[in-house]
Amino acid sequence: MKRVATLIITLFCSLSVFATEHETKTFLVLFQSKELKTLKVSVKDIESQFSSFFKTKSYQGNSVPSILIEIPNCDFDACFLGDLLIELEIGEKIKLQEIAFRLIDISKERKSYELELLTYESQQKKAIKTDKPEKANPRP
Repeated sequence: MKRVATLIITLFCSLSVFATEHETKTFLVLFQSKELKTLKVSVKDIESQFSSFFKTKSYQGNSVPSILIEIPNCDFDACFLGDLLIELEIGEKIKLQEIAFRLIDISKERKSYELELLTYESQQKKAIKTDKPEKANPRP
């Protein structure tokens, strides 16, 4: 009986090791300064509407106004994120995609970049192997 109990406990502990974690998705939302001024909304206002639900980071200053949004364990895509409503100071609600200049799924782009990098490296290795001259066979 002790062996069976020990086996069951060991089995449950080992299953937790093999559990897969869902990776978070990171989105980059870019804005145009002129459009934000005409709507009388700031990046901080938009970020505050997302920060209660998701981990966010906004960037302003000399660069393009932007927000990084990390969404854990989800099936979100850029289109779904763009459909979320943003409340303006006037009391109006508008879709994020109508305010944003670009919505970029960084997680997806990172994976495609890594794939392209791997194919490029494998092509380079093949090119190096074919460019090496073969050693001359000395004949006696």
